[in-house]
Amino acid sequence: MKKVSPVIASERSYIVEKEKSIPVSEYYGEDTFSYKVMQEKLPKETYKKLMDIIHEGKTLDIETANIVAHAMKEWAISKGATHFAHWFQPMTGMTAEKHDSFADPVGIGEVVEKFSGKQLVQGEPDASSFPSGGIRATFEARGYTAWDISSPAFIRRCGISTTLCIPTVFISYTGEALDKKTPLLRSNKAVSKSAVNMLKLLGNKKVKKVFSTLGPEQEYFLIDMDYFYKRQDLLLCGRTVVGAPPAKGQELEDQYFGSIKERISSYMHDVEEELFKFGIPAKTRHNEVAPSQFEIAPVFEEANLAVDHNQLVMDTIKSVAKKHGLAALLHEKPFARINGSGKHLNWSLSDDSGNNLLSPGDKPHDNLQFLVFLIAIISAVYKHADILRASVSSYANDHRLGANEAPPAIISVFLGDQLTKILADIEAGVVTKATDQEIIDLGVSAVPVVSKDNTDRNRTSPFAFTGNKFEFRAVGSSQSISFPAVVINTIVAESLDDLAEKIKVKGDNINQAVFDVLKAEIKQIKPVLFNGDNYTKEWEVEAAKRKLPNAKTTPVALKALITDKALNLFKKYEVLSNVELKSRYLIYVEKYIKALEIEVKCLKNVCLSQIVPVTSAYQKTLTDTIKGIRDTIGGKSDVTVQQEILKTSMDLLNKVYKTMKEILTQVETASAIHDEAKKAEMLCSKVKTKMDELREYVDALEEIVDDELWPLPKFWEMLFIS
Repeated sequence: MKKVSPVIASERSYIVEKEKSIPVSEYYGEDTFSYKVMQEKLPKETYKKLMDIIHEGKTLDIETANIVAHAMKEWAISKGATHFAHWFQPMTGMTAEKHDSFADPVGIGEVVEKFSGKQLVQGEPDASSFPSGGIRATFEARGYTAWDISSPAFIRRCGISTTLCIPTVFISYTGEALDKKTPLLRSNKAVSKSAVNMLKLLGNKKVKKVFSTLGPEQEYFLIDMDYFYKRQDLLLCGRTVVGAPPAKGQELEDQYFGSIKERISSYMHDVEEELFKFGIPAKTRHNEVAPSQFEIAPVFEEANLAVDHNQLVMDTIKSVAKKHGLAALLHEKPFARINGSGKHLNWSLSDDSGNNLLSPGDKPHDNLQFLVFLIAIISAVYKHADILRASVSSYANDHRLGANEAPPAIISVFLGDQLTKILADIEAGVVTKATDQEIIDLGVSAVPVVSKDNTDRNRTSPFAFTGNKFEFRAVGSSQSISFPAVVINTIVAESLDDLAEKIKVKGDNINQAVFDVLKAEIKQIKPVLFNGDNYTKEWEVEAAKRKLPNAKTTPVALKALITDKALNLFKKYEVLSNVELKSRYLIYVEKYIKALEIEVKCLKNVCLSQIVPVTSAYQKTLTDTIKGIRDTIGGKSDVTVQQEILKTSMDLLNKVYKTMKEILTQVETASAIHDEAKKAEMLCSKVKTKMDELREYVDALEEIVDDELWPLPKFWEMLFIS
């Protein structure tokens, strides 16, 4: 393999000089058909109708749709758009779009730009090639996209092409959800209804709507594009299926929050510039723990918008990287024995006045409310930890979960010392004394106090309270945040309803009823609370004693989605019908199988067409060297070193070939299994373990074969030459 010169790679410049830096405030959201743009472009009455439709759930009439469509078209054309597309999120986990031109023939050699309310509201892309999990037959091609009016349309530029993208849902001909957006909208509605009912029970009659907010912290790797295209495993699988770790990784902890290199800083600037045009509030950027690993985090947004924006963030990270001669890796574990990437999903609830329901307040009522919602969420996690675990399950994320940089498969809740003590005191009926200036007295007799943001951060906890939100740290970096958000919304809705019913039964004295119920609830949910190190073996043993689920692999974890408990829960809250939930289970299982099988094929190609020939050539070089020394100096010459290396390489190469044959035999055996769930389990337990074994042999060869001969860019090159 021809190596990339470290000097050339490090000094190559992809920076485009700009005449003058423009303040973000001057172009923020310029490519988004936002409320502000709507107000400018729409008649006052139409704008008011549209706001009522968005915020009050009123029905969109065709007359209003036509007016909005015309204004949207004129705005898009002024931005250079020639096409429009319904932009949706199928079960692939990525986004999809079908472009149609605004240009419409009106005669021979003549066209006009048209865009009707009907075209805005509904589209009909071919649904035959999207995953459906058995909802529909492959030959049934019809599917519908429908405008998600709560998420603004935006302009998408790709090369010289400019397109108006309209966020939509995607449903089958018979009405089932074929996408990740529809269940999210349903779960938003469910948690809002349950939260509003709870607030009314607690005496808050003003709130009409509650919505979940999300703030996903997106991690990713950047490597030079030259290296990326020389590794088919990165190109096809998103991760290295072989590769020895570098001598230096993150041991010195010098990458985390370190100074950002010029090339990377320029790249980050361009990423943020594109995101700001979309109206995405990118706030934080920094070096992450592993070499060549980085993070970008936005300000909190309503869940529906945050999900759309995170998809755009991932797309932008990848597309801008190419312009800088870089490859962005979003896989959860692109490099073995190097920290992987997650997407810490910060989740909270806010009311229609902008109040965070997970923030302690200045008034007794606010703190009572805070404790109710806090315990309702903990109770939801305790009862449905298995479903939460299933929501982040994938073949890629299995490489990361449980490693020493990610939460384990055991879902537990971190609260910090003070909140843990408060809950213990509620259970015991003890009053906590104020020990901090920011502590707020609940103002209710014999009731503990609550501090404002007086919690440390536990980076080993899968579900941690961090002041005014919960951080779900098990979400994978390449995953859509939609389904985890759907699960959290739905289980919290149920938990709030359960608590409300228990409080009602206790009588008219709400304060007393609340604390009687909370006292009993805390006693029940205590097993899920853990403030210690989640990475230790001791915690795994302790968690088993507490009877907490510990599904270590995706095939096992996904079974939680098809239990009666899960099916009844999602059906009750009209988030997913039984058919829709079962279809998702089948899609996730099938995706696991396909991802593993693709890696096997890639591993086979790498080993047989690259590793075996190169190692054989190196062995011939060693053999010729040994023979040459003996011919020149004499038969008794000391060639022990060369002989040992030759023997070691021969033993390893034999093991590579033998193990590869075993893997292929196991895959062939698995192909005869018709039950997809059993097939996934067999591949996981038999094939994946053999793939890990094979990797050890290849990596050992990498460390002894001539560096100039080795056919693949090495970790130290990819991670440290940027």
